[in-house]
Amino acid sequence: MTKLNLHSVSSVDELMYPNQSNELSLESSALKFFTDFQNNEPLVIDASVSAVDARQMMMATHVRLKLVVNRANNFVGVITAHDLSEQNILRYTLADKSHLDDLAVADLMTRKRDLMALDLNEVETSSIGDVVNLLKDNSQQHCLVVDDKTHQIRGIFSASDISRKLHLPINIQEQSSFYRVFAAVS
Repeated sequence: MTKLNLHSVSSVDELMYPNQSNELSLESSALKFFTDFQNNEPLVIDASVSAVDARQMMMATHVRLKLVVNRANNFVGVITAHDLSEQNILRYTLADKSHLDDLAVADLMTRKRDLMALDLNEVETSSIGDVVNLLKDNSQQHCLVVDDKTHQIRGIFSASDISRKLHLPINIQEQSSFYRVFAAVS
């Protein structure tokens, strides 16, 4: 093991900034904002984890979305911080007359059959402005990307990551309950 030493910074005046940050705009390639699971390990959680434990883990790590996998490590859905809010957990336990300790991630997650995603081939030719418009039009904070050739979830877009990289506020309003009910009935 190497012993490290601390050094004074009193003579340092400047910060290093990446060259890329000045070059990014809404016209930039969407791929520059894409969290590619080929290069970054996806954040996953087992479907059987207790909802209360999952909520605590996500709050402690400041994570807003995790991909849900089953015991065989197959993708089965997504869980968000909103899904795991105290209000949603309480609502589910009261409606289902179940005990809080019996509630699992699988009970609150959005199942993969109910999810939509972008295709990697389209993302490769899109600008991040196109992705932002899609997120806004669909009131989504996140959007999965699938690789149709390999039949895998390839990555994800996050509105907060895009906003941070562009140094722009990206305001994505969540659809109201009324809108969701209206859309379901239509």
